[in-house]
Amino acid sequence: MAVLRIDASILGPQSASSELADLVEAELGGAPVVRRHLGVAPLPADAWATAVGAGYTPADQRSEAQKAAVALAGELAAELRDADAAILALPFYNYGVSQHAKTWIDLAIVGGEQGEKLLDGKPVVVLTTRGGAYGPGTPREGWDHNTDFLCRIVSDIWGGELTLIEREFTLVGVNPALDAFTDMAADMRKTAHEAASAAGRSLAKRA
Repeated sequence: MAVLRIDASILGPQSASSELADLVEAELGGAPVVRRHLGVAPLPADAWATAVGAGYTPADQRSEAQKAAVALAGELAAELRDADAAILALPFYNYGVSQHAKTWIDLAIVGGEQGEKLLDGKPVVVLTTRGGAYGPGTPREGWDHNTDFLCRIVSDIWGGELTLIEREFTLVGVNPALDAFTDMAADMRKTAHEAASAAGRSLAKRA
């Protein structure tokens, strides 16, 4: 089984989403993993617009920048297409999708064929983390513009068999204003870690 792993955190070894992805990967028994860390090596912010513009330009008239953007988009689409499974560690930033993840998604879409389901029928574990709490009854209920979007892309656009694992209150212990939620945050961490390990075991059984 060939697994594609995408990380998008900007927090390095302190990343809660990458920590969850590590737990999934640890259960795979050494299966080959293709890695792309969008937080460490961000994709060019203008590449998507350049690749789209290339689609309206005859191939023999494209600029070097357009050729490079088209090649990059094709490479990203191929990584998804060639994977047997995917682990996507995509945290919530500023109430929405990380700019790094959005650029990757846009480029992969333009790099595939029109309407192509790049992950059709493949198991995909999406791991997303939030510093605060955004669920029903919280002061910021409805402010999460990340999770539903990721589910739509992975399931509806790319056709993946989605397992979603979420963890909230990752800023407890960092932001003193959240100290009252220490026990709740610990429970959420434990639940998410258990779910990540279980998802990894499920992937391993598909190998």
